[in-house]
Amino acid sequence: MNEHQETHDFDRPYWERHWQQARRNGPGPAPNPYLLRETGALKPGTALDAGCGEGGEARWLAEHGWDVTAADISAEVLARAGRVPSSVDWVQADLTDWTPGRQFDLVMTHYAHPSIPQLAFYDRIAEWVAPGGTLLIVGHLHGHHPAEATATAANITARLAVAKWAIVTADEQARTVTAPDGRSVSLHDVVVRATRHQ
Repeated sequence: MNEHQETHDFDRPYWERHWQQARRNGPGPAPNPYLLRETGALKPGTALDAGCGEGGEARWLAEHGWDVTAADISAEVLARAGRVPSSVDWVQADLTDWTPGRQFDLVMTHYAHPSIPQLAFYDRIAEWVAPGGTLLIVGHLHGHHPAEATATAANITARLAVAKWAIVTADEQARTVTAPDGRSVSLHDVVVRATRHQ
């Protein structure tokens, strides 16, 4: 789509406009399939969803026994996410300068685009993973979206030092989803899961 070729600042005004325009009827999106695949066997604990959007992934974790904090820059989307009953702790925060003040057993992000370079954002949230915990990154594969909003599995895993991390998953996949307006959309995804050493 042409809009994917545009350059964006991905700041708070951008995301407020985006979510005001992306109105959805119904209870909100289902969690993406990578979440179920990558976390289904993990023991529930504390989790942070960094850039939670409408909260489908955060709610799924909470329903499966996790203690979830979900943070997003947009007040619009958090108000929408919070209308669906759940035990999630919703936090409005700019993840480029906010810090949670704690570490989590699982830190995840799904297609979040901050105003800092994508790989620098992944570096930042990786620091919030507790020893023995899991980092899950689901993003747009480089080459199919603006360069500042994309990455490759190799680019991400290269930043996770072997002395600190064990790489569990490093995939690049394509899938087709149905957009809210009924169109079929092809997604080209990068999925990285890593465990932080004790």
